[in-house]
Amino acid sequence: MKNFDWTKFSRKIAVKAEITDIYNAWTKASEIEKWFLSDAKFYDTYHQLIKKEDAVKEGFSYEWSWYSFDQTESGRITEANGVDYLQFTFAGECLTEIKLSSIDEYVIVELLQKNIPTDENSKQSIRLGCDSGWSFYLVNLKSFYENGADLRNKKLDFKGMINN
Repeated sequence: MKNFDWTKFSRKIAVKAEITDIYNAWTKASEIEKWFLSDAKFYDTYHQLIKKEDAVKEGFSYEWSWYSFDQTESGRITEANGVDYLQFTFAGECLTEIKLSSIDEYVIVELLQKNIPTDENSKQSIRLGCDSGWSFYLVNLKSFYENGADLRNKKLDFKGMINN
């Protein structure tokens, strides 16, 4: 693993959907809860909670929770162009970028997580853990928007599954 890049990773998936639907899937609490989170809260630049149906903007912040996890992730929206690009802090000060493009009837979702620290804990929990987590949730995004099937495990007794 001498040449393994511990500081970043990327994942890409094609979703048969409209680009506006997939952009909203990342930027509206009401949509991101359908495939990724159990609870999403977005706050404006004055730290006022925005409506679940409103889209985030650059400078907003978030608090996210998942099924079967006892932690809440918080971070900042560092860029949001309203069309096809979103960037936010995740897992501390790592940056996660979401780039969307259209090819035929598909939206190509490209996720890049970067600026991952290289201490042993970050290598394991962020580089390997987030890579595994994002891989599942991107598949769930596809499943939900193409077929309406949510693959997440929502039963608290079933911890440590690949779908939570």
